[in-house]
Amino acid sequence: MDQTFVSSGTGPGIDTGAVAALADEVLDWRFKALPPAAWGSTVRDYLATGPTLAGFGTPLLTLDAAALDHNVRTMADWCAKAGVALAPHGKTTMAPALWQAQLDAGSHGITLANLPQVRVARAFGVRRILLANTLLDPAGLGWLAGELAADPSFAFVSWVDSTESVRLMDEALRAVGAERPVEVLVELGGPGGRTGARGVDAAVEVAAAVLRAPTLRLAGIGGYEGALAHDAGADGLATVRGYLRALADLHGRLAGGYADGAPPIVTAGGSAYFDLVVEELAALPEASVVLRSGAYVAHDDGFYRGISPLGRGAGPTPFRGALHGWARVVSRPEPQLALLDAGKRDLPFDEGLPEPQLVRGGTVLTGTAARVTALNDQHAFLRDAGDLAPVGAVLRLGVSHPCTAFDKWTMIPVLDDASAADPKVTGLIRTYF
Repeated sequence: MDQTFVSSGTGPGIDTGAVAALADEVLDWRFKALPPAAWGSTVRDYLATGPTLAGFGTPLLTLDAAALDHNVRTMADWCAKAGVALAPHGKTTMAPALWQAQLDAGSHGITLANLPQVRVARAFGVRRILLANTLLDPAGLGWLAGELAADPSFAFVSWVDSTESVRLMDEALRAVGAERPVEVLVELGGPGGRTGARGVDAAVEVAAAVLRAPTLRLAGIGGYEGALAHDAGADGLATVRGYLRALADLHGRLAGGYADGAPPIVTAGGSAYFDLVVEELAALPEASVVLRSGAYVAHDDGFYRGISPLGRGAGPTPFRGALHGWARVVSRPEPQLALLDAGKRDLPFDEGLPEPQLVRGGTVLTGTAARVTALNDQHAFLRDAGDLAPVGAVLRLGVSHPCTAFDKWTMIPVLDDASAADPKVTGLIRTYF
């Protein structure tokens, strides 16, 4: 029997054998994070040598194993207690090993943002995929139709936000003789936001168009509140609540109108306001509420640290920053200016600059005047560290916005303790961007 996205199903939700096979990849110069000592070895054999951070060069991005595990378990527990499902946004990491950890902890499926990402997920056997976007590419829809026909256990759902997008999807699927209907969610947007029907009335019209399209199945509604606010101030939270209440109104307007009577999906929730999503939507009658938070898995020491619901009191235990940049002082041309060998090509910068945290094996910089004031392509400008950061010193940097960190690295070392004098490298996370 063909699965729908809300079907419970059985099994791990990903091809664990394909993920395990990542340990057989041979390491070489293509992975900028890895030292020459690793070249020619498989991931498994290299880790068996017991490498430590001292053997790696800079610039570098690493993950802290304990923080990763804490974040995955904390979010899974929070969702379980809230009574909602989680389909974490896989675009944050594009790392099948981390997807498996999230699925093993209880996530229902994986959310993705575009077709190339979906193809990566299917290469690793991800069984339940939520595409938080509208798929209109005829060639892409043809490929999707083939995937659905070939694998009855594959469940896929995407968005539509206009009657025109419904028409285009239906035409493309008819043209390839699609055997299974594609599940879709009507996306509700908001003024000045991103995609999404503008207003509940417009969204109801889109739903009616879906019900008339034989190649589509109306599976529910969704949207993204994070496009409408960017802080946790009173005005921002009020804007988010207003949007979520409109989403709840849309759910009520469509109740009883689903073709097969299956419980409809109601999905929202990034990593900034998932508490409000639960408060406003979790009690909706006959709804399967699905959160799509993704950045929580690595969290950060910037934007999400300041806005995360678990940092605002929505839970007993905050997430921990698992991502760290490592950069070496290569020049100190002025007493209060040092240049580090990590820049925009290595570290995220769109939601805040990296923050100096410590000198490896030495001084703690958090709480001092030291700060990064700018990034060039390959350099960071560190000011007011003075003699705490001499030429040759290696600094650990906290980063902001993990969604633009992982894409800069194809292989990311996992450390046993990022605060140790010489952390052990216990894993290597492969990404596919």
